[in-house]
Amino acid sequence: MYGDGLLYGDGLPPVRRMGYVRAVIVVAGESLIDLVPRENGSPLSPLLPRPGGGPYNTAVALGRLGAGAAFCSRVSTDPFGEALLDGLRTAGIDVSLVQRGPEPTTLAVAAVGADGSAGYAFYAEGTADRLFALPPRLPDAVRALAVGTCSLVLEPGATAYEALLRREADRGVFTLLDPNIRPGLIPDADAYRARFTRWLPSVSLLKVSEEDAAWLGGLPPAGTAASPAAVVVTRGSRGLSVRTRAGLEAAVPGVAVRVADTIGAGDTVNAALLHALEARGALAPGALDALDADGWREVLGFAARAAAITCSRTGAEPPYARELEA
Repeated sequence: MYGDGLLYGDGLPPVRRMGYVRAVIVVAGESLIDLVPRENGSPLSPLLPRPGGGPYNTAVALGRLGAGAAFCSRVSTDPFGEALLDGLRTAGIDVSLVQRGPEPTTLAVAAVGADGSAGYAFYAEGTADRLFALPPRLPDAVRALAVGTCSLVLEPGATAYEALLRREADRGVFTLLDPNIRPGLIPDADAYRARFTRWLPSVSLLKVSEEDAAWLGGLPPAGTAASPAAVVVTRGSRGLSVRTRAGLEAAVPGVAVRVADTIGAGDTVNAALLHALEARGALAPGALDALDADGWREVLGFAARAAAITCSRTGAEPPYARELEA
């Protein structure tokens, strides 16, 4: 049983009672600390600690855009973990679904090229977020669940996140999957690709980068029962495109900006897509199929503008609603 200030019956750390959640969108997955070089392209540059992790960045971006969102994860009780929770609270994110543990916080050392592109080395052995346990059914107020990145790779938590995705999809919750492939964390590429394919029947919206799609061996076939309702592909400075299960296609160009780095850009796209779709009532069961090409171009354009602002800043610093309105 869950209870305020109490341990789980199996001895896992406490979380607040889930009935308190008022969020429309739940983001589930890892939070970590990005160690970002002060100078791009310099291997010995001093490293600056920044809150990060794909799901964490997505949650913060949703909060800054004004969406009602909650974060579902397991976060360390160490100082980094406290800083991560403070960042969520500052963004207005509900943290009542967060489990806590004494294990250390995952670290990701970013290598940023002169063009702003980023690669990562992860220090994730024995860290808190890997021990995530499947929570009870999410409250009825929840309309969407977003999952992805390291949390669907690193066991034993990966199995719990997968179970959460399947269970919530089965009861009609809109689901977004961003695999955000990190090859260095995947010991068996073929096994991961097979697992990814098995997730697809539980996915409403799949968002992948061009690089993700190439690593996965291509996009899933459209028009089948196992296909996501829509697949959004990010193409860097060339913008975004979408292909729906019904065969609709739409695209928007990228937004020109001076790039500081690309950290958090894809996560910002996730948040912007969910926020824009929620504003159009498109998170309801079956509603995504009714969105026409003009509607998709508006949604994609909003995501492109949001991601461009993130790219103009060092580290994962997604925009606030007022910046997009301006």
